[in-house]
Parts: sequence; C-alpha cells; structure tokens
Amino acid sequence: MIRAERKPVSEIARMLTGKKNVLVVGCKTCVAIGHAGGEKEVSELISALKIVSARDGHGWKFEQTVVERQCEKEWVRPIEDKIVSADAVVSLACGLGAQTIADMYPAKQVYPGVNTMFLGVPEEQGVFVEKCLACGECVMFETGGICPVARCAKSMRNGACGGSADGKCEVNLDTDCAWYMIYERLKLQGRLDLIMKISEPKDWAKSHAGGRRKIVRKDLLIQPTDRTGTEVKK
Repeated sequence: MIRAERKPVSEIARMLTGKKNVLVVGCKTCVAIGHAGGEKEVSELISALKIVSARDGHGWKFEQTVVERQCEKEWVRPIEDKIVSADAVVSLACGLGAQTIADMYPAKQVYPGVNTMFLGVPEEQGVFVEKCLACGECVMFETGGICPVARCAKSMRNGACGGSADGKCEVNLDTDCAWYMIYERLKLQGRLDLIMKISEPKDWAKSHAGGRRKIVRKDLLIQPTDRTGTEVKK
C-alpha cells in the first residue's frame, strides 16, 4: 500500500497564491486508508485553507471531490468539468494520482497536497511501516519473506553486517536488524542453510536506477482489427 503524509497547510497555501477557484481532489484507496487523502482529509484541508484565505485575503473558492482511484483515468474522466473549471487542482492522492490528472490535463496546474513516502503496511492503528522498495528484483524466497532491500538500512543482500547488536540496527537502535530477523525466520522454517548463500550483487537497473520503468501485458492489450473485424496480429 502506498503511504503518504499531507503537506503542511502553509506549504499548500503558498502554492495557491494568486489563484481563485480551487478544486481539491481526494482518493478512496491507499491515501484514504492511511488517513492522508480520503474524503475526511479533503474536508479538513479545505477548512484549514478557508481560515488562511480569510486571514490573508486570498479570496479562494473551493470545490471538493473524491474519486475511487486517482491513478486510473476512467475514474478521473467523470470529474473533468470540475478540473477544467478550476484555476488550480490540489491532489491529495499519491504522486501517481497527481501525475495522472496532470498528464490528462497538461494545461491545468496540478499541485501535490501530500508527500508520497513509501510502500508500507499498517502495523497498528495509525502506525505505518515501510517494507518494500519496489526494486524490481524480489528475493524474499531466500530471506524468509523479509525484504532485505527495504528493511535493512544498508539494503544489504548479504548479512548481517558487523554493526548490529542485540538484534537492533546500528543506524537506528529502535529498529530491528533485518538480517537478525531473516536469521530467526529461516531458523524457524528449517532453512538456515540459505543464510550462508552468497547472493550476487543486486541488479539496480531493474529498479528506478535504470530509468523509468514500464510493464506491458500483451495478453491484456486490445488487438487492432481490419475492416472485416478480423484481429490483426502484431
């Protein structure tokens, strides 16, 4: 699940300087579950911005809406009229959602209302922990279902390092050492032989280090047809 935090109201207010009609768009999925950009958060942000507007004389007029998934065009198109009529759009979705609207309406100024933080899970109420870097080369089958790239502060593929102590990471003593956890998990599973396996250097070209990534599912592509309606093989 993508996790995000709302930007400070003062920062969002600076973005809106000189604007009048502002559309605030939320998202019902990841950011809503993380209490950053759902319907409630949209209303809270507008209430705060109205106070700023009244205090500083901006004269902002707000409209609000929330879509099912802001990162998918079919959910954005129904609010096209609202987007087009606004001077500025504040997106409370993750960076994917904000860029979807910006790409669909390139002439429109779309501002991020949140900082997209990481891929994580809820550990407890109100606590979200990063567990995946979307690195493009998952190795958890060798590490007991624990990601060493995201959960080790050094993203080590071979561990543990010499800095951990009592199962804690030297970078942050409040954080469990990922490789200590991997050791204990593999021990529990009866697969401790894997801890001695030397992993090859990670291919970072499969991550964002290799540039913008793209997935093409040919089985889902709509095949073109000729005039007779016969499918044309690509």
